[in-house]
Amino acid sequence: MEPLLKVLRHWGAPAAAVLFFTLWCVAEAGRMGAGLHTWEGTWPLILMTAAIACAAWKPYASLGFTAGLLAGQLGYAIPAMHANHWAIYLGAFVSLAFIQWTARRRTRFIAAAANVVFAGAMTFLMLSWRYGNGVGWFLPLYMSDRWTFQAYGWQLFSLLLVIAAACAAVGLLLAMYQERGSLFQARTIAQTSLREAEVDLIVEQERTRIGRDLHDVLAHSLAVIAAQADGTRYLSKDQPRAVLNALENIATSARSALVDAQRVIEGVRDDGMVTPQPRLSDVGPLVARMQGSLEIEQSESGTPAELSAGQQLAVFRIIQECLTNALKHGGRGTAVRLHMDWSGPGLTLHAASGIPDTTGRDSPDPAAETRVGRGLAGMRERAHLAGGWMTSGPDGEQYRVTVFIPFGTRTADADAAAAGAEPDLVPAGSTAARPGMPLAEAGDRG
Repeated sequence: MEPLLKVLRHWGAPAAAVLFFTLWCVAEAGRMGAGLHTWEGTWPLILMTAAIACAAWKPYASLGFTAGLLAGQLGYAIPAMHANHWAIYLGAFVSLAFIQWTARRRTRFIAAAANVVFAGAMTFLMLSWRYGNGVGWFLPLYMSDRWTFQAYGWQLFSLLLVIAAACAAVGLLLAMYQERGSLFQARTIAQTSLREAEVDLIVEQERTRIGRDLHDVLAHSLAVIAAQADGTRYLSKDQPRAVLNALENIATSARSALVDAQRVIEGVRDDGMVTPQPRLSDVGPLVARMQGSLEIEQSESGTPAELSAGQQLAVFRIIQECLTNALKHGGRGTAVRLHMDWSGPGLTLHAASGIPDTTGRDSPDPAAETRVGRGLAGMRERAHLAGGWMTSGPDGEQYRVTVFIPFGTRTADADAAAAGAEPDLVPAGSTAARPGMPLAEAGDRG
């Protein structure tokens, strides 16, 4: 029903005009004489057809055609109605129905008032001896118009008003039906939006609670680690230099991890400003901090190009994860090679680290040797959000990670997602992965 009404709302008036004109031509075919050009009802039929055709699109033009017909007949420019075609006047009321259906509230009132005037003019033209002289309905009184109007005027005027009111009522009922459907649709949309907003609010509140709890735990643990490492380093100055460097690295890494945790969990400060995120310029200090634990060889080729903030954050986090995995799986002193190639259509990052020899080593947890961590899945997701890709796996005695980040292909949404929405904070190498993220990965890096 609704699709049909939408079509009729736009094309019903022209279709009604064609039907109106066709039916009159068929009905009067035997009384038109030589044709439309000699028939006295031709101009009234044309003007009423035009009034119906434009009623839905140009309501004031429709009223103008009706007014023009009546004015032309009053001025004897258009022949008056005869007994066989006076009902052409009813086209004005068909136009009123479409106006009441499709027009605005103010236009509806104007059209209704205009049709009351039209009905009065039609009554005068149909009863006056100067024009229609009763058009065959009423017996002639052979007196002045005064007596004719007193005898028949209110009857004919009331009949025309009833017809006009019936047509207007049909148009108003159609308009009210469509408005009712629109209100129901709007209410359904509002209810759906409200339910979605409630769900989003509940999820956000739960995330906030988890974030606060996680922040409290990490803040306490990392602060204790940094304090203990600093205290041990200050109280053990006679220890070997390597031990002191390790303690210093522990304290520095704990403080850096605490800051990163605050960035990830809090995301946005109370004043609404996004906290600063790591950039490519922070890769150097990161490598320098890890040099005491790993043997890192860093190189670069090509001319560096500008990357978006989200892409720079992705590169930094991927390098950070590669170094963390090398230290976790290879232990202290593991050789790591980092190479950044800018010569192609994007940045290609190569990271390779040695694979430890596990021959003869007892594994208290056999499942730990085959599990896949969240680190690789997180790196792959970061590369994907940055518009690129990542591959990883063992290559002989090396574990290689290759990442490609194209230049200038980031969309605003993906950039915001990578720069402003950090993945869940978990220890490097955790085994969990996001839904839909591929888990199978060669090797046991995570």
